[in-house]
Amino acid sequence: MVSLAATQAAESAAADTDSGHQVLTISLFATFVAITLGITIWASRQNRTAADFYAGGRSFTGMQNGFAIGGDYMSAASFLGIAGLIALYGYDGFLYSIGFLVAWLVALLLVAELMRNTGKFTMADVLSFRMRQRPVRTAASISTVVVSIFYLLAQMVGAGELVSLLLGISSQTAKNIVIAGVGLLMIVYVVFGGMKGTTWVQIIKAVLLMTGAAIMTFWVLAKFGFNPSALLGAAADASGKGEAFLEPGLRYGVESADATKTLLSKLDFISLAMALVLGTAGLPHILIRFYTVPSSKAARKSVLWAIALIGTFYLMTLALGFGAAALVGHEAITAQSAGGNSAAPQLAEALGGVGTGLGAVMLAVIAAVAFATILAVVAGLTLASSSSLAHDLYANVIRRGKPTTDKQEVRVGRIAAVCIGAVSIALAIPAQSLNVAFLVAIAFAIAASANLPVILFSLFWKRFNTRGATWGIYGGLISALVLLIFSPNVSGGAVSQATGKAASLFSDPSIDFHWFPLNNPGLVSIPLGFLFAFIGAVTSKEFNKAKWAEMEVRSLTGAHAEKASSH
Repeated sequence: MVSLAATQAAESAAADTDSGHQVLTISLFATFVAITLGITIWASRQNRTAADFYAGGRSFTGMQNGFAIGGDYMSAASFLGIAGLIALYGYDGFLYSIGFLVAWLVALLLVAELMRNTGKFTMADVLSFRMRQRPVRTAASISTVVVSIFYLLAQMVGAGELVSLLLGISSQTAKNIVIAGVGLLMIVYVVFGGMKGTTWVQIIKAVLLMTGAAIMTFWVLAKFGFNPSALLGAAADASGKGEAFLEPGLRYGVESADATKTLLSKLDFISLAMALVLGTAGLPHILIRFYTVPSSKAARKSVLWAIALIGTFYLMTLALGFGAAALVGHEAITAQSAGGNSAAPQLAEALGGVGTGLGAVMLAVIAAVAFATILAVVAGLTLASSSSLAHDLYANVIRRGKPTTDKQEVRVGRIAAVCIGAVSIALAIPAQSLNVAFLVAIAFAIAASANLPVILFSLFWKRFNTRGATWGIYGGLISALVLLIFSPNVSGGAVSQATGKAASLFSDPSIDFHWFPLNNPGLVSIPLGFLFAFIGAVTSKEFNKAKWAEMEVRSLTGAHAEKASSH
């Protein structure tokens, strides 16, 4: 969904691109890259220990980390995709914003402080604290890498298409070079900047995104005399659906003559909501952000700052979405993108004036913000994966927990970042034709199904053990993957009357091997993740009472959090 939004937004931009527009766009991209590379070089001089590389020396304040979390979380899907959904489906489109925001309450209440207090650098630190290190860390590392790789593919494909289309690049070779360039930038950020450099890149990106969204929101409201009722009324009129546009039922829970279809539509919404709300608290690149602050109080503050930023941003998506519906119009939006993903850049151009210099400037700025968004998220994902490979697999599985120096572990982390970057580039180039919404759906489904059940049981269930953790991770991961493979996301999706193609990974309607009826597997795979973890735990007699007592004290008080080790 992230890169699909960016790609289709870019297609809208490319239609009116002239040489002056290209120069402006290139200048904006170059400026952002130059600033962030400068930060990375500065940060590289600060990285002396493993804590510096993985956790930024735990030196960030709650506010700074809150901005970084926001930068990691508010992706192009939020800026472009949700605005498009609101523009096309009104009330039902805003449900995405609600889901992403509510997800942070789960992270705040159940995960943030306890994870920070118990762990050290990675999610596996918490999961393996009172269990056998090798099997649990191996499983957690596999899950982390799988989630991150799918997210990376979506981001990199979108970045490649965005830059290629805006700069007028049409050859496949040139697009491949652009994707490789984005991958190399990502590697540089992580290898040299570590967590400190990546965090500052995310903070800058969050400021850019909030500023861009705020300017557009103010402009839209000004068009309607700062009267939200006037804006909603104009959007409903322009949508062609009247008052129904402002009521639930246009996209989810659609009533049909077929009772089965009506039920599946409602279940699909519940499934999506579960994935959005629960998946966030299990995303590895979000979880590692809690380790960058010096205290549990700062961890709480960082999440509160993130909620404030994210909440404000998602309120602004209301103005962006309904503004696009009112000022651009349903037909103009769907003409550019059937899914509505071009609504935000079309709105930017409409605000500045279609065909005018100001309109071109607005379009270029929004494209640059989308590019900044992708780079920041990509860097965070790569860091999460490389940290897990170096700290979990290398230090605790391959070396079996034998002492390693900070220099050794950081070197392995950098090598891992290069390897993950190379794999991502190699997979993203042939993945340019893939349905990227499908790729992101996999990431959220795995995070909610494989990671969250094990995290919660590890923190709150004293009888939880090694078998429960490994069964939960592998069971949730495999369940989510299998259900997604045999869902309409891959084959047998709804066929568009306009194109004759199915809305699936395999767009040929004759290819249909799906048997799972829901687009999102969360309704089934998340409970299965909890079930596998529970069955695994109760069928094993393993229980380390002393380590559970120590973990409980650490998680609740933050005592010796910096020394929470992987022994």
